[in-house]
Amino acid sequence: MNKTSIKYFILLGFPSYLEVQILMFVLLSAVYAITVIGNCLVILIIWADITLHTPMYFFLRILSFLEICYISTTLPKMLHNLVSEDKSISISGCATQMYFILFLGTVECFLLASMAYDRCIAICFPLHYIVLMSKEVCIYLALASWMGGVLIPLVNTTWTFSLPYCGSNKINNFFCDLPPILKLACADTSLNDSVMLVSSLVITLIPFIFILASYTCIVDTVLRLPSSESRHKVFSTCSSHLIMVTLFYGSASFIYLHPKSSYSLERDKYLSLLYTVITPMMNPIIYSLRNTELKKALARMFKRKILPRILF
Repeated sequence: MNKTSIKYFILLGFPSYLEVQILMFVLLSAVYAITVIGNCLVILIIWADITLHTPMYFFLRILSFLEICYISTTLPKMLHNLVSEDKSISISGCATQMYFILFLGTVECFLLASMAYDRCIAICFPLHYIVLMSKEVCIYLALASWMGGVLIPLVNTTWTFSLPYCGSNKINNFFCDLPPILKLACADTSLNDSVMLVSSLVITLIPFIFILASYTCIVDTVLRLPSSESRHKVFSTCSSHLIMVTLFYGSASFIYLHPKSSYSLERDKYLSLLYTVITPMMNPIIYSLRNTELKKALARMFKRKILPRILF
């Protein structure tokens, strides 16, 4: 009763006609290339331009690296499944993929909170910014974000794959996510569902409350500024971060924070595309199109022929 009789899982993905699968393969390959190249370019620009060696861009560089890891955990396997008849994944491979998805997602939650804290200090306490956001503080916040992502996903993954799986091995998703895996277990998973909900609340709600508190202070400070031009300039420095928070938290919360009775694996599968594929791709686009400093740094790199020398 306590043993798993199945040897592997099958990722159902997005079943459709062959022509549609080929089109999806082409589109998603382009998305993957844009995501990796775009985020690498952001990392490269920040590294090469000394004027961007500030706490805000320190966190942005980590976020860009995180997005590359995030999309690389799911999309290559999804692309393989679109052009292959073999859509299987080993149990150990499935557990590894699940852990890294949960791990990287947790890190991103805490990192977005650290970025909100940075903007709050910069806008609300500008005279103390250098002290409160010193290099050491930035490193500690980054390390705390990464370390915070280790334990809870490890517990969830280990506990999930200690359950017996002896029935269907078909996962109604394009990657090994927690809710559809628990649906396949040959045991009572009510405790697992409760733990998943509580851990999701800790991972998402606590950083989100911190982000909300930071932006409450920011709004209060900005509304006291004398000119509308000053208010617009300050809000523009936060808009990119707010868009990323909305995209990531919005889609992830719909999947992990609703009760078991309202689960819809088909709906959650499409929502998963938002935070595993779309959000990583949008990161460099949002920050490059809406960030004047990044665009100026890129122009300087081309003017000095720094970027061509690095790339070629």
